[in-house]
Order: sequence, then structure tokens, then C-alpha cells
Amino acid sequence: MSDDIRYEVSEHIATLTLNRPERMNTISGPMLDQMGELLVRANADPDVRVVILTGTGRAFCAGLDLNSAVKGDGIGSSGAAQPATIDLRTAPPTVLFAMDKPVIAALNGSAAGYGMDIAIGCDIRVMAEDAKLAAAFVKRGVVPESGGTWLLPRLIGWAKAAELVFTGRTLTAAQALELGLANHVVPTADVAATARTLAQEIAANAPLAVQASKRMMRMGLDETFETHVQHVYLQLLPLFRSQDFQEGIRSFLEKRAATFSGR
Repeated sequence: MSDDIRYEVSEHIATLTLNRPERMNTISGPMLDQMGELLVRANADPDVRVVILTGTGRAFCAGLDLNSAVKGDGIGSSGAAQPATIDLRTAPPTVLFAMDKPVIAALNGSAAGYGMDIAIGCDIRVMAEDAKLAAAFVKRGVVPESGGTWLLPRLIGWAKAAELVFTGRTLTAAQALELGLANHVVPTADVAATARTLAQEIAANAPLAVQASKRMMRMGLDETFETHVQHVYLQLLPLFRSQDFQEGIRSFLEKRAATFSGR
């Protein structure tokens, strides 16, 4: 794998860092494949309980690499050999949606186009106060191709999503916070630490329960209440038999912090 994406795991937290600062962390074709593979790896690793997605330099991700497209050898270019079909099962937005591990976007800088779709595809967003979200798709002659048309109406409502998408408007961090697209807005220097503190708080909980909770929230998006509560009950049964459930009960009765094993 190239160094365009860095991957490291510590304290049950996997950090994926887009590492192409000279190109504003724009995404090349190989980076798409690499990001999908690394997200799948993190989701399958029993040592990983939370994932942080961030970037180096002054941008989180300025979208797909349009410079390569203009030259005729990049994503969406007319000159490049394009696949007959695209396997969306391994595409980063699809993988992000299917992941059971919580994912935090630590927006060290602005996210535009594909970068915005990736950011809103994460569960939680921590934004630098000078970062922006640029929904510039229609200004480039495309649609929010990586989940935005599905996610935005669910995150902020139809009318607000319609205005944002149809105008191709850019949101400041303060506006993103007001709309609910950002969980926290902090000074740029504090983004990484804030995201990691939040990740550590999540990682301290029972990982099987956290992952089941995310799975149920995802399934609930398209289920009736009656169907959903049945699925929740089925999720509870294996959790009741887990070592972590017993540890959670013991730690509560003994008035101490729990130490969860993920079993």
C-alpha cells in the first residue's frame, strides 16, 4: 500500500489519515481502493473498537482528484480506461455505512464534494472552527455520488438538504454545527485531541454492545417500530450471554470502572 493513507492502531482506536497534503488530500483511484480495504480491516479487527478518519495539512479532503481527470487519466476522465462496472460493495461510502465499529471524522480542515460525503458518512464529526463543508457537486456537473443524497435528508431534513444540494453551497463550521452536521467545533489545534478523547470514551464501553447499538440504529432507518423491537430483542440474547455483560453488572455492583474484553 502507498503512503497516501496512513493506518495505525493504538488503545483500541484505528486512525486512518489521508496523507496527500500537497493535493489537499484529494482522492485518487488507488486511494479509493486502499481506503475501502483499510476500513474493512478495521471493522474486522477485534482489537479495534473505534475508527478515526482524518487528514494531514490544511484540508480534510478536497474531493476526488480532478486534476488527474482533466489530464485524462483519473477518476471520471474520458481518456482513462473506465471499468464496465464499479463494485460499490468495497467503495468507501458503502463500507462506512455497513461498518459496525463507530467512525469519527476529525475534520482538520475543509471537506468538499466526495470529501464531504465521506465526512457525513461517518457517525460523528469533530470540525476545526475554520473548516468548511462544500456541497459543490452541481457546480461541477455531478450529483452527491457517494451517499449524500441519501444521508443529507435524513441528517438535516428534506428542505434544508434540498437547499444545500441544489445551490451547491459551502457551509462554515458554525453553520454545520447549527444544522447538526457537526457534533463539535473546536480550534484547529484541538481537533485531533478532541476526536481521540471522544474515541477513548467510546472504546471504554462494551464493544459488542456499542457495535450492536450502531447496527440497530442503521437497521432502524428502514424498519417499522414493531419490526425493529423484534430485531433489538434478538440482539440482546447473545449480549446477555457475553462476558462483558457479566463484567458490566459486577462493575456496577462493586462501584468501579468496568474492564471490557469484547467477549
